[in-house]
Amino acid sequence: MLEEIKVLVRGGGDLASGVIHRLHRVGFRVMVIELAQPTVIRRAVAFAAAMFEDVVEIEGVVGRRVDSLEQALPVLTVGEVPVMVDPLGETISRWGPDALVDAILAKRNLGTTINDAPIVVGLGPGFVAGVDVHAVVETKRGHYLGRVILEGSAVPDTGIPGEVLGHTVERVLRAPRSGILQGTKRIGDEVIASEIMARIDGESVIAKIDGVLRGLLADGLGVTKGMKVGDVDPRGIRDHCFSISDKALAIGGGALEAILYLHRSSCEQRPSAGEGL
Repeated sequence: MLEEIKVLVRGGGDLASGVIHRLHRVGFRVMVIELAQPTVIRRAVAFAAAMFEDVVEIEGVVGRRVDSLEQALPVLTVGEVPVMVDPLGETISRWGPDALVDAILAKRNLGTTINDAPIVVGLGPGFVAGVDVHAVVETKRGHYLGRVILEGSAVPDTGIPGEVLGHTVERVLRAPRSGILQGTKRIGDEVIASEIMARIDGESVIAKIDGVLRGLLADGLGVTKGMKVGDVDPRGIRDHCFSISDKALAIGGGALEAILYLHRSSCEQRPSAGEGL
């Protein structure tokens, strides 16, 4: 039964949330571990936002902040997704998940091992299938997006954002200095090029293109110079800011396929009743 499969997801950003949403909808018991102050850009569609708002709802799925594994279990029972502060991953050994998905998207492995769970899946570059995880899901836009890799690695990170209506790097809002961010616009607001999106210790973060503000870090977070703090979508469709992206859903589908495939493979390898007698 899918309802008996426990999945722990490391990371609750917008791409991770596509995975979380799809795994939850098919019936898996999904728990998320995060940083206390995650630097999540697309907060409107990220379960990590529960760190700031306590409760979030993304396309019908509720994520609720909890402070312990003991608090998480009743949340799972009522069909919600518990989101817990656990940067060191101590919940892995305590809860004993059937599957672990590393969805931190750090472009490198921050400590996940193939022995963390019976099924371990890594998203994007930084993992090697068959070495530190059982499977890797491709996260780069293009022909292979969402594909399950059982040997080898995902495509290396180029550092260049995906193209939207001909725009790439200019879509990204970056910190002009180090300091504390305070937004002047809200996610979903219309944006005009040269308009102020936020301030960092008094210095303005300026939009380079027209569109809508698709994402922005939470107020009060400390940032460093050059760090990504927001994202402008030139398509200008406000509803897109509040729904899971096609990319996140494709990656979520890949993670779901990887878990089901590896789960079926492990079941097929188990001796059937009476075998060997």
